[in-house]
Amino acid sequence: MTGKRETEGPPGGQAAGQAGGPPAGQPGVGLAADLLCALAFLTRIPIPSNSAAHARPLAGASWTFPAVGLLVGLLAGAVLALTLALGVPALAAALLALAASATLTGALHEDGLADCFDGLWGGRTAERRLEIMRDSRIGGYGALALVIATGVKAACLAALAEGAGGEAAWLALVAAHAAGRGALPPVMHLLPRASATGLGALAGRPGAERAVVAGGIGALALPFLLGPGVGPAAALLAALAAATPALVARRKLGGYNGDVLGGVEQAVEIAVLLTAAAALAW
Repeated sequence: MTGKRETEGPPGGQAAGQAGGPPAGQPGVGLAADLLCALAFLTRIPIPSNSAAHARPLAGASWTFPAVGLLVGLLAGAVLALTLALGVPALAAALLALAASATLTGALHEDGLADCFDGLWGGRTAERRLEIMRDSRIGGYGALALVIATGVKAACLAALAEGAGGEAAWLALVAAHAAGRGALPPVMHLLPRASATGLGALAGRPGAERAVVAGGIGALALPFLLGPGVGPAAALLAALAAATPALVARRKLGGYNGDVLGGVEQAVEIAVLLTAAAALAW
């Protein structure tokens, strides 16, 4: 998530803080509406204006965030597989896959990562840090964070493609996206909001049940997609990667906002891909 949508309301029409849930007796309708609500927020995939998704609270739909990550990972992975099959060098194919995922999401989390680094390390007070994060311009910390994050992810995908094949790289990409988005609801539930305005406040606070479900889906995707040997290690490092920026934000901002969530998502993606690539030497 990112500050570039700080002034916009969530897809759902209900007030922030409401957990929401499927209509009684219509679990299928609730599931579809929650998933479409998450898609409308986390991606650029167009959702019809008359969809039930627009009446759902984002906090209530947050348990479906990992499913959106699976979809984004699958589509970006398809680009990776296709380019590799066409003989494109592994590093170039990895960068094209990352470009595809950024296009699908509007670079939502990447932008949040950049703003997060600019704000957390560019200001001396919580108020000044939040002010910097609301600025649409990118600074030195943010630019460097984007370059390093993109480079690390591309290098890991290329190493996986060359060392274990395109399928392994694809599965790792899907796993990273699912885990990254699954980490967001727990952070939203456990941390206070850094501001009474902006995306973090508008999105609301997921209930404990939804936070656990989202985190659990994201974590379970790792051994399923990466294997029983690599998956648990990736899950542990992903949890540490999510906790680190969250705790830094708690100390420097007093809580989280949309940019912090973007930083958390990207940190988890990097941790999963690093673990998968490092496992080639195990």
